[in-house]
Amino acid sequence: MEDVLKLLTQNARLTNSEMAVLLGKEESEVARIVEKLQEDGVIKGYQAIINYEKLPHIPVFALIECKVMPKAEYGFQEIADRVMALEEVDSVYLMAGNYDLAVYVKGATMQEVANFVAKRLSTLESILSTSTRFVLQRYKQNGVILDDKDIRDPRNMVL
Repeated sequence: MEDVLKLLTQNARLTNSEMAVLLGKEESEVARIVEKLQEDGVIKGYQAIINYEKLPHIPVFALIECKVMPKAEYGFQEIADRVMALEEVDSVYLMAGNYDLAVYVKGATMQEVANFVAKRLSTLESILSTSTRFVLQRYKQNGVILDDKDIRDPRNMVL
C-alpha cells in the first residue's frame, strides 16, 4: 500500500499498469489497492503541481498564522471548519507552537489578500489575532523543484 502511495505522490499520472510494472505486482492487485485507498479516504484527489512563475499573471500566496480561542465542545475543529469554507483558503493546518492555525491563501494581488485577512478572516469569532507572511519565491513544492535550471547538490558545494 505504501509503495503505491509513494509512486502516486511522485507522479499521480501513473496508470495502474505502469505502477504494477514498477512494483513487480499484478495490475489487478494495484487497481484494488488504489480503489481501497480511494474508498477509505486516504487518497482524496489528484492535483498538478503548477509553477506559477511561468504564467503571465502570478498569483499572490500568503501564510497567515492565526491565534484562536477554541470552543469548549469542539476544540479547534469548529473554527477550522469555518476557515476552510472560505474560498480564498487553500490549506489549513493545526499547529503546535506560537500560533494555532496555519492558513495558506491565494489571491490576485497583495491588496486582495490583505483585504481578505482584514475583512473576512480576522473578523471570524474565535480568531484572536493574525500574522500574515507573503510568499516571495517558491523553490520547491510537494517534493518537486520548480526551477528548471540545474540544481547543484549542496553536499558538493564549497563555502
